[in-house]
Amino acid sequence: MASLNVSLPDTMRSWIDAQVKGGDFSNASDYIRDLIRMDQRKREALKIAVLEGLNSGTSPRQIEDIVKDIKRKK
Repeated sequence: MASLNVSLPDTMRSWIDAQVKGGDFSNASDYIRDLIRMDQRKREALKIAVLEGLNSGTSPRQIEDIVKDIKRKK
């Protein structure tokens, strides 16, 4: 497993320590790995959503009509 040294402000280090003390993570590395996994999932989901949008084609509706419909539904 690769190692990475990161400099953090004291407040961020305190936050990480609090997450570990809370019992959800065994150590700081475990917490950081979890953050990275969450970011990877979010970015992948965003890529998929963008591709689905691009592949869905174009709408014959005007932006103003779409906005009016959204406001009407609220």
